[in-house]
Amino acid sequence: MRFTVITLFPDLLEAFSETGIVGRCRKRGLVSISALDLRDFSNSPRRDVDDAPFGGGPGMVLGAPPLKAAIATARELGDSTAHVIYLTPQGRRFDQRSLVELTSFQHLVFVAGRYEGVDERIVANYVDSEWSLGDFVTSGGELPAMVMIDALVRQLPGALGHARSALEDSFSDGLLDYPHYTRPRVFEGKAVPEVLLSGDHEAIRRWRRAQQLLRTAERRPDLFLDIDLRDEDRELIRRYAVNVAEKREEE
Repeated sequence: MRFTVITLFPDLLEAFSETGIVGRCRKRGLVSISALDLRDFSNSPRRDVDDAPFGGGPGMVLGAPPLKAAIATARELGDSTAHVIYLTPQGRRFDQRSLVELTSFQHLVFVAGRYEGVDERIVANYVDSEWSLGDFVTSGGELPAMVMIDALVRQLPGALGHARSALEDSFSDGLLDYPHYTRPRVFEGKAVPEVLLSGDHEAIRRWRRAQQLLRTAERRPDLFLDIDLRDEDRELIRRYAVNVAEKREEE
């Protein structure tokens, strides 16, 4: 899979593309990550790529001519079917379910905006989709691009050391992840739940599923309401409610 980021700060992508899972996948040839410096496509002697907005107002806007040229070059790095993404707070919310849709493309081109944004004619004529990490504003689109690339790379076959890791990530099935524990067995007076030490894989599976359901209900009720509960899920929740009631009676 190929990723190209059009940016004013290509150095930001350098360390990212050489680190961790993304770096390992790049070295193994699973992904290609490149950054295009938008200033390289400027016709100005000073390599300017922004200008004041028509109609007045604060800030500057990235101009259409250099962006058009950069997008054309980005497409040439892969093929003409590249999917161009503009990163903007006005875009569609990126989440775990979006990964399946976006990993269907062999080449994603990210336009990392700066200042007050980009000329709207670029969005209308050369951008295929607009995406956002959430209802907040960052100084530019570079960080959102790196976040999206990292999440997408994790989904690629062979990217992770264990094939099930991505399948068990939070949100993969609409639920938050279950708690994780490692050595020591007791830390500051708190012990690892006994079920995880039992060796009973089915009991561990049920415990983890119950923890996912409970965490999601407590921390993200908005997600919980959209879950299609299985019969097993309802039974796990019922057992938890009974256990809580029994403990209260003992107290």
